[in-house]
Amino acid sequence: MNMCSVKSDFWKNRRILLTGHTGFKGAWTALWLEKMGAEVIGVSLPPEGDFSLYGSVEDHTAFRSHFIDIRNRTELDEVVSSENPEIVLHMAAQALVRRSYKEPVLTYETNVLGTVNLLDSLSRTSSVKAALIVTSDKVYANNNSGRPFVETDELGGDDPYSSSKAACEIATASLSKSLFKDKTIPIATARAGNVIGGGDFSEDRLIPDIWRAACDGKPVTLRYPNATRPWQHVLESVSGYLTYLQALCEDADNKLPRALNFGPAAAETFTVGQIANQVQEAFDIKSDWLLNKTEQPVEKTALALDAGLAKNALGWESKWQAEKTLDMTVDWYKAFSDGRNAFELTLSQIEDYEKETA
Repeated sequence: MNMCSVKSDFWKNRRILLTGHTGFKGAWTALWLEKMGAEVIGVSLPPEGDFSLYGSVEDHTAFRSHFIDIRNRTELDEVVSSENPEIVLHMAAQALVRRSYKEPVLTYETNVLGTVNLLDSLSRTSSVKAALIVTSDKVYANNNSGRPFVETDELGGDDPYSSSKAACEIATASLSKSLFKDKTIPIATARAGNVIGGGDFSEDRLIPDIWRAACDGKPVTLRYPNATRPWQHVLESVSGYLTYLQALCEDADNKLPRALNFGPAAAETFTVGQIANQVQEAFDIKSDWLLNKTEQPVEKTALALDAGLAKNALGWESKWQAEKTLDMTVDWYKAFSDGRNAFELTLSQIEDYEKETA
């Protein structure tokens, strides 16, 4: 199958309910959708922290933002019933592993019950044509073998975040067969690799930590430098989600898989330390990173995804290799630090990606 790309014409004038639009990945998605002419209806908590991509670009957009907690079933139901979305992309989540240890109840309430609330609301609307629930590459029962996971592998998780996302997968599959049994709305899940890119200012994430260390003139500390992850640019994962939703809407024969991995080629798996070395060199940081020797919550050392099914089913495959991904990421932060407008900067990189993947 030929490479399937995101089709601007498909998204023009579509009403898209995007949850988590104030997050790093959500903001990139919202900007791309609006650039293509979509009507973006955002549902999210307000952005956290002093910096956020959403906060830097919101004045340049026409998003209709509903700042609510998806754990609030009544408010979420009111938004869904009043906005009548055509397509739903669910990204809202408590997405940090270390925070999940500190706040396990919040993590399960947001990631599992929040998703159940959304699906329950969607089951009572007639406007929706397809819905995609974004989970994580960490939904698999991981024995640290390093073998790339395929969609039929056992789900599981040894930490609150991973297990909450695995539970989200199970809940989505169950509700799609029960609440939606008399409907023709395709409900699917997407599992993406470790996403990086400009505009991420979250805590406990590698690239933002290095950028902050560079700004402060301090060495960055790494918790697990030998851990391997399926690194990919944010636009790669978002292109997968949008391509998947396009196909779900056009899947008249109901033949598409209901869960897909989106990740880099197997040869593109690097350790945290390797990525840190390359990014520090790009930021012209002279000091070496330091090992964080304090006691840390346990995280899996090896993690890789097999995205072969996404290629077979959609024609989707990762286009930007690690070098390109890191170049685009570092370029964004450098330009932002030099005072460039975040909105124009982000749109420029979206346009670059569109040209290279058309």
